[in-house]
Amino acid sequence: MRPDVTYEFYAEKFGGDLSEEAFAANLPLAEAHTVWACWPHEPRTCDERRAWMRAVCRCVDVFAEYGTGSVGGFSIGEYKVTSYENKGTTGTELATEAVTRELAGTRLLFNGVC
Repeated sequence: MRPDVTYEFYAEKFGGDLSEEAFAANLPLAEAHTVWACWPHEPRTCDERRAWMRAVCRCVDVFAEYGTGSVGGFSIGEYKVTSYENKGTTGTELATEAVTRELAGTRLLFNGVC
């Protein structure tokens, strides 16, 4: 069974610094991304639950900072600058890397993600 990731865990145990509102806004996507990365596995042990919760927290941070789209560049009104150094990296790809780092060494990480 997947554990609930609370703001208290995020702020106090994980050490996250987002506001509670930003955390709540990004949590559903972060949880869904972690489910996708683990499917069909569910955390069973305390270590797996802790790794799961940390993976969700990492995704919350990534999605809060980058969203799901392209990473790099900026826009002001209609003026847009794209950083071509990022080679097309997206927030979703960065979230996948974050989940992979947190779940490495557990049986949770679905091998097809890498």
